[in-house]
Amino acid sequence: MNAMGEHWTVEQVLALAPDEASRGAGAELGAAGPWSETGCGDGAVWGLCKGGGSVPYRTVVDTAGPAYSCDCPSRKSPCKHALGLLLLRAADGIAAGDSPAPDWAARWLTARRGRAGSAGGRAGDAAPGAADPEAARRRAERRAARITAGAQELEERLADLLRSGLAAAGQAGYGLWEETAARMVDAQAPGLAGRVRELGAIPGSGPGWPVRLLEECALTHLLDRAWLAADRLPTPFTATVRTRVGLTAPADGVPVRDHWLVLAQYDASDARLTTRRIWLHGTTTGRTALLLSFGAAGRAPQLALPVGTLLDGELTPHTGSGQVRAEPGERFVPVAGPVAPPAGGPVGAALDAYGRALAEDPWLDSWPVTLTGVVPAPAEYGWQLADADGREALPLTPAAQSRPGLWRLVALSGGAPVTVFGEVGHRGFTPLAAWSPETPGETVPLI
Repeated sequence: MNAMGEHWTVEQVLALAPDEASRGAGAELGAAGPWSETGCGDGAVWGLCKGGGSVPYRTVVDTAGPAYSCDCPSRKSPCKHALGLLLLRAADGIAAGDSPAPDWAARWLTARRGRAGSAGGRAGDAAPGAADPEAARRRAERRAARITAGAQELEERLADLLRSGLAAAGQAGYGLWEETAARMVDAQAPGLAGRVRELGAIPGSGPGWPVRLLEECALTHLLDRAWLAADRLPTPFTATVRTRVGLTAPADGVPVRDHWLVLAQYDASDARLTTRRIWLHGTTTGRTALLLSFGAAGRAPQLALPVGTLLDGELTPHTGSGQVRAEPGERFVPVAGPVAPPAGGPVGAALDAYGRALAEDPWLDSWPVTLTGVVPAPAEYGWQLADADGREALPLTPAAQSRPGLWRLVALSGGAPVTVFGEVGHRGFTPLAAWSPETPGETVPLI
């Protein structure tokens, strides 16, 4: 945004909204009417927004992050006032320049940036041996023993299921699965608990459910056996197994500094947690990275990055076979520069990439790929993305077929080949962003 970095578009700002209601409310505040004392400079934008009371809300956004502060009572991040302020700036409703921030905004910016700096200092200055390594080792051993007991119990449950026949799973009801999942939670194996809950949801889920149940039972059995034999596995694969059963993999890879293009951002929620997935592409390294951010059920995660922007920053990869997850550094700074889509290939190359990733992590549901020269087209079973020469095609997932992003993709293509980034898995392809040959520098979000 001028002095703050790249000038975000309206679409990029709206992509930050935690939900559709916030998107609509923020759009209503994207006009000059309710705002006063607005300004921007030093990587921030601020203003006062008139609300229902006599005192206006103080709103400030640090675009290096980004991070938001507003004294409204909303628990959402960003709130509608932060969205409205950014939309006002995107529409050039705030004069460009490098004006000094008012005291209230400057105090928050100084405190936030000071915390970021001191956090880095504490990490670098931490005295070696401050924690008790022996106590940590004993805790890890106790947890590993509990997970082993849980994996052995789950193996018995799967064996009982196969002895009694898959048809019996439809009669047992969900309660038995939930009881087994609760025992996996007690064993401190949340990854196994999640797989058990998925098993419990399959019976009666539609035609062909016994086949799906058998497939998922096989994958769960494979994970159990891998954990029980972890001491005989290659180190990278052991890290993958530990992650899949629910142990946190450390972000201890070599940090990577690059200009990162924000490809996509979307949320998935359940009764316990909201998980935000943000896909980034390193324009120099060519790496694809996944950032995960979490919020309590019903609350948006803090981390939000506008789709299509180019950010200068550092990522630290997690360990494990086929891992693309990474942790961001303290600050991402918007920069100007080329924003060409990631290099991709035809449908066959995407399937090959997914196959190689499965060899390193058999429990992968999907893998990030970029398809080039593909055309969205209807097929007998729904929509698909086909190579322009008609050689191969990839069906869209059922969820993708029902989203408005599909029609955005069809309109962008107009029957001509386009470039599409998304996730390919055993259920098909989920498109997340697209580019047309006419405007290769414009990232069109599809979710």
